[in-house]
Amino acid sequence: MSQVIQVETFILTVPRTTPYLGPLGPGERVNSRGYLVRKGNGTIYPTVDRSVVVRVTTADGAVGWGETYGICAPRAVCEIINDLLAPELLDREPDDVERIWDDLYGLMRVRGCFGGFHVDAIAALDIALWDLRARAHAKPLWALLGERQRETIPGYVSGLPAATLDERVAMARTFAAQGHDAFKIHAVVSHEGIVEEIAALRDALGPIAQLMVDLHWKFDLAQAQAMAQQLQPHAVTFIEAPLKPEDVAGLIELGRTSPIPVAAGEEWHTEYEARLRLAGGTLAYIQPEMGHTGVTQFLRIAREAEHHGVRIAPHATIGGGLFMAASLHAAAVLPGLWRHEWQHSIFSRSVEMLDTTMAYRDGDYVLPEGPGLGAAPGARFWDHAEAVA
Repeated sequence: MSQVIQVETFILTVPRTTPYLGPLGPGERVNSRGYLVRKGNGTIYPTVDRSVVVRVTTADGAVGWGETYGICAPRAVCEIINDLLAPELLDREPDDVERIWDDLYGLMRVRGCFGGFHVDAIAALDIALWDLRARAHAKPLWALLGERQRETIPGYVSGLPAATLDERVAMARTFAAQGHDAFKIHAVVSHEGIVEEIAALRDALGPIAQLMVDLHWKFDLAQAQAMAQQLQPHAVTFIEAPLKPEDVAGLIELGRTSPIPVAAGEEWHTEYEARLRLAGGTLAYIQPEMGHTGVTQFLRIAREAEHHGVRIAPHATIGGGLFMAASLHAAAVLPGLWRHEWQHSIFSRSVEMLDTTMAYRDGDYVLPEGPGLGAAPGARFWDHAEAVA
């Protein structure tokens, strides 16, 4: 296979009228750099949809596309790629993608770069290399990853981004009328109360609908245990991200004591993080995020989960659709897949910017067709992309 000769980075920025997760809540404001801090969890979010995209070119002219998080300080990710990683990627062959991930990760591990911008940057390159590798073999990405387990990927509705509880319930009713049967709320914008919102949705949607709660790392162990007890009467499928990411022991203990199954993992970048948490044997679901893991670590984390009998519910977030395409390919070969998150306020806008057949219909994702990712930037993409040297 031909060697890598060029790596380029782009920042993709797509305006939105309503901030991610929902309208501003009490005491929330947009700062001078276009960010807001959600009071519910103290986390900073942009007022636009933004990601970092990479184009990797080989000596024979082949091109692979990758993408990672860029929602905050995207130039930091671009600088890590351009200054640190790209020079070490040149002259490498895409068929060596898994070893390349290990080599690039090893560059900074002794400096404490176990995640964050550094490993996000590796994820973008990893996706692009897998895209190149699959294209070189004239196969869709999933065909290089394992045996396809399903034709479509079941999804679930993530987020009800309306200002009031009544409006969120009305939005859920509309989705239910369209045939959707699984819904996750974002507790950071449950301004009328988390339990109150779940109770209202259960009353509106009936006993069959599956309800999940993303707790956005809001609580300590005692608070999360109390919240689980309050939610138990409403038959919640899982509570997600209940504790601060650093509290490994607390997460394991919560999984042991909670009356509701516990899900976690969207912030994990590597198998090393996953092992620490899965070793406790108490988690019910894990949620790898392709934008953090890349294909290589997504599959390694999934194998750890399957070893422990844990179901996999891949995470979806702000992006231009390229790492979503990679996530669907990987999800298609997972025996332990539950459902894949559907960020409805993001996905439809993403696919409009791509040349792809990827779609979401009747509660299921349709995998993109064609070699590699089956997705590449289309004309509308370039209206929102800025090259970063």
